[in-house]
Amino acid sequence: MGFKGTNLWVLIFAVFVASLGLNMNSTAVIIGAMLISPLMGPIMGFGLGLGISNFDLIKKSFRNFVTATVFSVITSTCYFAISPLSEAQSELLARTSPTIYDVLIALFGGLAGIIASSSKNKGNVIPGIAIATALMPPLCTAGYGIATGNLYYFFGAFYLYFINTVFISLATYMVVRLLKYSKKKQLDEHREKRVTRYVYAIVFFTLVPSIYLGYKLVHETYFEERVRNFITNELNFSDTQLLTKTITNTEHGKELKVVLLGETVPDVMIENARYKLPRYGLKELSLVVQQGFGQESTDINELKSLLLKDLYKNSEEVLRIQSYQIDSLKRTVQRYEDHSRMASQLIPEIRVLFPYVQDISCSDTYIIHLDSVR
Repeated sequence: MGFKGTNLWVLIFAVFVASLGLNMNSTAVIIGAMLISPLMGPIMGFGLGLGISNFDLIKKSFRNFVTATVFSVITSTCYFAISPLSEAQSELLARTSPTIYDVLIALFGGLAGIIASSSKNKGNVIPGIAIATALMPPLCTAGYGIATGNLYYFFGAFYLYFINTVFISLATYMVVRLLKYSKKKQLDEHREKRVTRYVYAIVFFTLVPSIYLGYKLVHETYFEERVRNFITNELNFSDTQLLTKTITNTEHGKELKVVLLGETVPDVMIENARYKLPRYGLKELSLVVQQGFGQESTDINELKSLLLKDLYKNSEEVLRIQSYQIDSLKRTVQRYEDHSRMASQLIPEIRVLFPYVQDISCSDTYIIHLDSVR
């Protein structure tokens, strides 16, 4: 299947639908776009070509894959460049941080796809794989990253797309070789040897990155799990909430920076938490704690910035903090409304008792007795 004419227009419209779904934060629209998208064909065709040593199929699939990828990124970039809604929603942010689970989804999805394609009863396997592996949303997110100038979103989303592509093709190749598909016979013996060498080279350069990516993602997932356990067990204080957590690479290793909201935690307790880092296998991790954001000293603008920055990593925590801030602001607004209502109730009595008074004001007042310690 070539990406030209009808197929190319279907791809472009699918990209628009997926971009709209990401913009609207609509899961249903994104799923619809993934069902429309014809991206699965070239990817599985590439793995099939490797498995049966069909170099022509490999070249055709790769050419279609590159064409589809380029047009998808260009289309999504154009959409997000003119879209009036530029805020990154949770559906979009979810495509910027690949994990080991994305690798497993792509691998098992590819296995299911090629096995179903090898049988007579294909059913709805291919559409299901298109939804599970989510090839279209990462490409749209990459376009969003280009349109907004955010390279973190672009590389994160394209990394996820690359992972899905590699492991679907790898799964297809493994099943084709396991089921012993008939290899394409070349009329020219020298050409057959050359094609075989090309196929083995492509397989090697596909396997090595996939093994490295798998190891790296497993290591990162294991590390993040240990960090979560450390925070849950050692940084759980009463009357204090964890606002954000950020892991960054520094010259001296990895650094965990946490921001605490509420009552100030004593330095002794923080130092005790640092002492326990090696117990969680985090000996090389340094802990930085920022606090002092109590209820009375909270800077709303600073909190808002922190909330938006951490939204894609810790959405549940962010929603809880936002609810806390909204309740606090509601209480403040209610207090001002009470003052206004009190003034309107006092006016009739003041006019009778003090007719010469022209203006009154009701507000909070701090009374300080200088002759006492109160």
